[in-house]
Amino acid sequence: MLKRLRIFLSVIVLILSVYSLITQSFKLMPYSMFLLGAMILVTGLMELKKDKKEFWGYVCIIVSLFAVYVSIQGFLLNWV
Repeated sequence: MLKRLRIFLSVIVLILSVYSLITQSFKLMPYSMFLLGAMILVTGLMELKKDKKEFWGYVCIIVSLFAVYVSIQGFLLNWV
């Protein structure tokens, strides 16, 4: 289930990023960052779900929290 969710999120992030690059409109960037953070969070959870409990699972979760924080700031700054 997590693998399908990760693939689905990566396709959506890729589509939003290509659209932003082609149109030169970066209004969708906070959405892209939020979905990227969700994708990295799912990747970190997949790493932690393995038996090894590796360092990279924790790194992915920390990076995803930072990406979500940045996207929330982008939502709030564009809202004003």
